[in-house]
Amino acid sequence: MAPQPPPPHPPACADCVTTLQQAQPGAAPTQTPFKMSRAADGTTRLDYGATSVITNPVTQQMTLLDHVNKEVRVLPFPKPPMPAPPGMPGAPGLPGMPAPPPMPGLQVKDLGKRMLDGQEVEGRAYILPPITPPTAPSAQLPGAPGLPGAPGMPAKPPLPTVSEVWTSTSLHMPVLSTVTGPFGKQTCYCKNAVPGEPHPSMFQIPAGYKNLAPR
Repeated sequence: MAPQPPPPHPPACADCVTTLQQAQPGAAPTQTPFKMSRAADGTTRLDYGATSVITNPVTQQMTLLDHVNKEVRVLPFPKPPMPAPPGMPGAPGLPGMPAPPPMPGLQVKDLGKRMLDGQEVEGRAYILPPITPPTAPSAQLPGAPGLPGAPGMPAKPPLPTVSEVWTSTSLHMPVLSTVTGPFGKQTCYCKNAVPGEPHPSMFQIPAGYKNLAPR
């Protein structure tokens, strides 16, 4: 039997922006604004740049709209979803996608509740320990003594990846998410989050768009 979709949350819309500050010295932060809309049946839509992504948890399909070329692709949800800690850097998250399986060693902490932009939010922290790759054995001829190495600086311990997600208790929509790790820091902030049913046309394929086969 196919897994049942999670119960839908209240319909709502929000204007969001994702800011990525890479760890490289001198790297300038990059921002990706996007708009998130969610219907009462759980269907969601993300608009960023000239692209829209519609996810339907009932049909288990994801619709990609290219507004420049007026093209559309309808894809199934990935099965099974790839494991990943919440809020990993990249494109804006896709609400309605199936939750990834828990990663080994992932710690979850309850951060309690607080007020943010006039609304109550509750937070959770996800801490993923650093992954240390195995050390490859050094190539050395049998019986040959190794050369003494010069003393080096102690290596910095690898950093964990820490994600904090603050969700509106009334809208059940993430308002503030931060991810800090070896890559740097990513912040996703959603403002003007308001309840209300979006227009049904938001979740339909516009007329005149060419339907392409999945790649």
